[in-house]
Amino acid sequence: MSTVAVLFARADSIYKTLPGCDVYDMERDARTFPGGLPVVAHPPCRAWASLRHHAKPRDGEKDLAYFAISAVRNNGGVLEHPWLSTLWDAAGLPAPGRTDEWGGWTLPVDQNWFGHRARKRTRLYIVGVSPRHIPEMPIVLGEATHTVGLWSGRDRERCRPSIAKWEYEHTPQALAEWLVELARRTTKHRLTA
Repeated sequence: MSTVAVLFARADSIYKTLPGCDVYDMERDARTFPGGLPVVAHPPCRAWASLRHHAKPRDGEKDLAYFAISAVRNNGGVLEHPWLSTLWDAAGLPAPGRTDEWGGWTLPVDQNWFGHRARKRTRLYIVGVSPRHIPEMPIVLGEATHTVGLWSGRDRERCRPSIAKWEYEHTPQALAEWLVELARRTTKHRLTA
């Protein structure tokens, strides 16, 4: 089993329990990753996400996404970010159905396919493996049991319950396992190591 570097993980990340994961959380600092391993990158998204105007990112936090893109391009792997992230336009990442000059492509997924209680639509930027060689994906039809947030103006009596912030921030175990397997299937890190 090959080792995968997980960049920008939470301190309590599920990746720390998965075999073959070299995990970089805030304490370890993903910017110290030397390369040579396929990457699963979860750069902070609050400065890029749909509610970014309410966010209070730390100095330099927004730039971590560019570091993650570079790590994925140089080593192969996958970057995960919210569906409405402005990172795709800012960094020139390819729209679904397109490929960039690094062979990178974008795959939209809903995290409830992997067991998340909310839909949590996500974009994955993938380098080093073609669409036909990714691991088998579950697809769940229908609505998720929960939503993200109860905003003013919504009928709280008729809407689905909302998940807590901590749950929104965690990666479901099945998705983490799938992303690690996806990164293991990349070939780019083997060419550069």
